[in-house]
Amino acid sequence: MNVMKTLSLKKAMSLLALLVASLPLAAQEEQTESALSRELTLEREYNPSVQDANKVNTLPDIKDPVVTRMSVDYALLSTPADPKREIGLLPAEPILADMTYNHRRGYVNAGIGSSLNINGDIGYHILSTGKDQLNVFLSHRSTAGDRKYTEGFLKGESVKARVNDNLGGLDFRHAFDRSVLHLGAKYVYSSFNYYGLPSPNVLSVWPAPVVDTETNQLRRIFTTNAGVESRGVHPLGYLLDGNYTHFSYLYAWDESMKGITEQTLSTRVKLYARLGADKQAGVDAGFNYFFYNLPDYSTSGFKNYLETTLTPYFRAEGDFWNLRLGANLMFITSTERNPAKFFLSPHAGIDVNAGAKTVIYLKADGGIRSNSAYQLSVENRYTDPYRSATPSTTPLDAVLGVRTGIVSGLHFHLFGQYKVTDDDYFFVPYLSSEGFGNLSRVLSQDFRLLRGGVELKYSFRDLFGLSFRGIYNRWNEEADEEGGEFVKRKAYGRPWAELTAGALIHPTGKLALALDYYLAVGRKALVNNTRIVDMNDVCELDFTASYTFSETFGVYVKMNNLLFRSYEFIYGYPLQGFGVMGGINMNF
Repeated sequence: MNVMKTLSLKKAMSLLALLVASLPLAAQEEQTESALSRELTLEREYNPSVQDANKVNTLPDIKDPVVTRMSVDYALLSTPADPKREIGLLPAEPILADMTYNHRRGYVNAGIGSSLNINGDIGYHILSTGKDQLNVFLSHRSTAGDRKYTEGFLKGESVKARVNDNLGGLDFRHAFDRSVLHLGAKYVYSSFNYYGLPSPNVLSVWPAPVVDTETNQLRRIFTTNAGVESRGVHPLGYLLDGNYTHFSYLYAWDESMKGITEQTLSTRVKLYARLGADKQAGVDAGFNYFFYNLPDYSTSGFKNYLETTLTPYFRAEGDFWNLRLGANLMFITSTERNPAKFFLSPHAGIDVNAGAKTVIYLKADGGIRSNSAYQLSVENRYTDPYRSATPSTTPLDAVLGVRTGIVSGLHFHLFGQYKVTDDDYFFVPYLSSEGFGNLSRVLSQDFRLLRGGVELKYSFRDLFGLSFRGIYNRWNEEADEEGGEFVKRKAYGRPWAELTAGALIHPTGKLALALDYYLAVGRKALVNNTRIVDMNDVCELDFTASYTFSETFGVYVKMNNLLFRSYEFIYGYPLQGFGVMGGINMNF
């Protein structure tokens, strides 16, 4: 039996070696700083009653990192689905949804609403045992409704906005005695039109634009993943993970121009040794290699390049404290606009239990954000599809905070953050009176961010819950030495303050009512590098009601923008007004 187990492990390692051999040592793929990313897994039961009010904070820890599953990324900037939270950056500490899980084999979710908003999800566990899991899934999100411009010479005029996102994939996991094998693949087919506010036609006596708002841009994304990691407690541990992403646009600035293709090879390697029961030393290595297929006429600035990150570390655990000490050594080869760059950042943290239910933590880290064409399109689908962006580097991201749950049912979190980012990325509109008239180009600026926040959550048994989160952001705003009066260093598109509040009520065990409020103020846009304009504050109030008839079947209805406000996340791209959606959920 031991011989057979050894042979099985060798076969698995051989299979992984064949899969990863086609991937050069590419890079640790950092997670996109976007609150628009969703993870759809077959274990998760779709539950429309789970809202921000029903989210819980996890205490900071320094446990071993695990393989990050590929996420289903949607930039739903035009649909009435939950508006983008944390427009500027992700929270200093992640908030994880307290989701319920359904262990049946499959699920179906279907919803339809105003403005032809359609949501659909279906998935099934083909294999679901202690050793093997094989999941397949399909998702659809679309809208085709009118929007009204909120500003400019077309203020009040209607324009048709179309989004059609489709995703399919599979995920396989097999557990050996001493290791776990992961395999996965996903494909996204996404189309949309550039309906944003264009520039007036200066060649005409009338300010009517001549831009193309009818042609649909097409994005295709194919991702495969293979990984193996050690299982159980052993003196030596390892993780090897490889990922390939193929991303392409059909068009560039108009339908007469062929789009670009970006391919990414990524590899993450992790080795660690346990030094007794409470200490560990190890090293993480990550590599990302980006390469491009460009049209013959291309002057876009895309150039093949490599990112690497090497992180040696030591960690220890005590009776009431956890400690991690390490450093990130990062290198980026030269790009079209920048020379090669090497820099360091800390990789350290400590958290101390100051009582039975109180934790004080301090951590300092850093990293690279690639700002690849794929990453930018996930966050903002209207990004210029023909221009590259400089990678952002963070030599320091320090967070100090305290969490406490000393009062029964009440959770309190207070934190402060200081972050230094070189070549931070900001979306600013580039308006044109021809082609796709409103594209978001990326403006790179060095910034220092001072951030503070407070979170409160209260729940009373299973009857109701309340939540509140307030964030204050302060970026330095210095005039550009080479710019004029209007070209200033500002955090374009990002608010200086955000507030999120929610309430979740269960009048009965089967009925759930949720009310969510979101406010973002102080956002500005730099238009055509000539003028700075104030963007409308985001003021969103949503209501969701769901009723679960049984473990198999439930219904829900959701109403968005109950305050009937007009605003946009991306300059020139107004969002839907009041909207309503109803749907069903089945687990089988």
